Amino acid sequence: MKNFSTKDIVFVGVFAALMAICSWISIPTTVPFTLQTFAVFLAIGVLSGKLGTLAVLIYVILGAIGLPVFANFTGGMGILLGNTGGYIIGFIATALIMWLFETLFGHKTVVLAISSLLGLIACYAIGTAWFMFVYTKNVGPESLATVLSWCVIPFIIPDIIKIALALVIGERLRKVINKMN
Repeated sequence: MKNFSTKDIVFVGVFAALMAICSWISIPTTVPFTLQTFAVFLAIGVLSGKLGTLAVLIYVILGAIGLPVFANFTGGMGILLGNTGGYIIGFIATALIMWLFETLFGHKTVVLAISSLLGLIACYAIGTAWFMFVYTKNVGPESLATVLSWCVIPFIIPDIIKIALALVIGERLRKVINKMN
């Protein structure tokens, strides 16, 4: 931790807590969704790839050890090993992809937009593969098309909206934080 300032550590903690709070906010629709992915995109957009990824890792670790930071105030390895746990693990892949793009192309809005979309696709891929593995083991095989219709397709438009909001809000927050320095 010697490479991190006190301010860095505080911001990482704040964004890990924000991910927890956003996971508890459920938007009731035909298929309810939370704001977890919004907080992941926002963390990278505001903190940068390194610190944002650290915030995501801390969030996942807190949930893994049993703190109720996941949706519906849940936590524990049972959630990560359950049907939808792969999507939570996919947040780490999203953060890493966004960090990679930032490292290669800089911290620009267009780079964040593209890396967010690619990170979202990676999250969907990891989560869907895990869902199919666990679901097949516990219930029986299901087609990819059916699983996508349950776990991905209903979330595409809300997730694109979350990316857009994270880009707009993240840019404004970065300006405020930069003025504080």
